[in-house]
Amino acid sequence: MHAAASERVLVVEDDAAIRELLRINLTHAGYQVTLCERVEEARHNLQAGAFHLAMLDWMLPDESGIELVQSIRRQPDTLRLPIIMLTARNQESDRIAGLEAGADDYLSKPFSMAELLARVKAVIRRAQPDVSRERLEIAGLCLEPEALRVSVSGTTLPLSPTEFRLLHCFMRRVDRMIMRSQLIAEVWEHQPYIDERTVDVHVRRLRLALRPFGYDRLIETVRGGGYRLSPSLAGS
Repeated sequence: MHAAASERVLVVEDDAAIRELLRINLTHAGYQVTLCERVEEARHNLQAGAFHLAMLDWMLPDESGIELVQSIRRQPDTLRLPIIMLTARNQESDRIAGLEAGADDYLSKPFSMAELLARVKAVIRRAQPDVSRERLEIAGLCLEPEALRVSVSGTTLPLSPTEFRLLHCFMRRVDRMIMRSQLIAEVWEHQPYIDERTVDVHVRRLRLALRPFGYDRLIETVRGGGYRLSPSLAGS
């Protein structure tokens, strides 16, 4: 299935052969592709227009992809931009570092193009507004699925698309334990490359985003393999 004609992907990759391979395959799949070799170029393009996905290499000539991910997550206009990291660094510690920096997914080189396209499609889909869900509010924490917005007293929280979906899942099941396997099924839609360590990293990032408002304590780790959102902990 081809992408919608309006779906734009920013590719930041300094290897010319890989960059061209990505351009050909993403374009063939129906995406509008913008190619960059350096972080400076990427920042210029991000300021100039909206994208549905950024695909970043870790090792770039001027700055690291990690630094670019962090700066994307700090900017209000791009903090919800889905990000996939592409890198030859394939240790678990590298993957965790990429996810903790704010990436939604992490793919090690060499990779199959079929898997990459599947991940692109999944990450973009997870970032779409959910118009079928009602606004939720718990202990002053407000989540609006249609707007992809989480706020406290009018202040919007800087959540990535994955963190938003995690919180949405928790807020729909107040005071119920949710197993990591359930979170993989719902938030990542049974994607086979998602493991429980990835879930833990994103939950940790969600807690960090909630911490300035004191809401990180609402999400408790439950012995036996899961998490629970408990409004009763809001004032503890």
